Amino acid sequence: MWDVYEPFIKTKRQKKLFRLSEQLAVKIHKRASETDRKGTFSSENLEDLKESNYVALSLPKELGGEGLSLYEFVLLQEKLAEGDGSVALSIGWHLGIIMEIRDESLWEDSAFEWLCSEVANHKKTINRAATEPATGSPTRGGIPETKAVKSAIDYTINGRKSFTTMADVLDYFLVSAYIEESDEIAWFLIDKAQPGVSVDHTWNTLGMRGTGSDDLVLTDVQVDPSRLVERKSDKQRIPVPKGWLLHIPACYLGIAIAARNEAIEFAKNYQPNSLQTTISEVHHVREKIGQMDLELLNARHFMYAIAEKWDRYPEERIKLGPELASVKTIATNAANKVVDLAMRIVGGRGLLKSSNFERYYRDVRAGLHNPPMDDAVIETLARRALNDQ
Repeated sequence: MWDVYEPFIKTKRQKKLFRLSEQLAVKIHKRASETDRKGTFSSENLEDLKESNYVALSLPKELGGEGLSLYEFVLLQEKLAEGDGSVALSIGWHLGIIMEIRDESLWEDSAFEWLCSEVANHKKTINRAATEPATGSPTRGGIPETKAVKSAIDYTINGRKSFTTMADVLDYFLVSAYIEESDEIAWFLIDKAQPGVSVDHTWNTLGMRGTGSDDLVLTDVQVDPSRLVERKSDKQRIPVPKGWLLHIPACYLGIAIAARNEAIEFAKNYQPNSLQTTISEVHHVREKIGQMDLELLNARHFMYAIAEKWDRYPEERIKLGPELASVKTIATNAANKVVDLAMRIVGGRGLLKSSNFERYYRDVRAGLHNPPMDDAVIETLARRALNDQ
């Protein structure tokens, strides 16, 4: 079978990194069905990610990592998602947030160096906790209902965060909260072991069940002022597009590649007694295979081209917001089409709960609900075309 990754692996370093992701993909694929059934993030998968040092790849080289570029990040995440999309999406948030802090210098140097030490030396994991039931996706601009009240010595934080990926196994939460005294939104680094931190196991979804995206509950959590690591102030900072969010389309394209590969193997080996050949020789099956690869070529070349542009021309990043958002829309819709075509090739067997296709079909649909949403992307493109302010 033609290797869909070969055109995008351009250097020895990329090949070495890709091999690590490839090895992990094989391991996590074996547990994918069980993880999906349980609806939690697998501790065995987490151990593999830590032992292989995958959790540290996006750290700067001088602080114990590999200083992943966006192109490399996308390449590795796409392959990892071929093994299990829920694992890739989950660890993608951890790696991507580190990249964001690294590249945008969001934290004080001492705080970031401490975090890097925790990840490099102790394999700690982190994720943002931003989404809330009342505000929806933070990309829509809602003010957190989670409140941080300042006292003479610390902050007291109360609130609930939904869709907190890997909530049960994370070491640190980067929590957004509203500070009424200063009328601002801030981000606090909270240790999962702190009193008042708990997880409400609410995650029971159709797809991406293995992300374990439960609710984080904060009840009178006392936080030292030194753990206020970010302040959101639109007046002080020009918003920079989030290139690292390409891990989302990479993940769903990885799921589509898994479905594509298995559908092709099925077509090459399945011969009903009504035919003299395998179904790979049947015209409408070949047409579907060609359509799958056409969708993947279109979405993947666009994604990798934008990732490469991000890496090569840092001064142009401020202009890449519409392109980054468009990659997500094109890729997730293409991934859904590819999985649907794969299911049509396999037929009714793909609906069996014992089938990987059934899981791919459910998981890939989750991409349509990850930010940015299609309507927001289309409006962004329209504003740019019309030169709206």
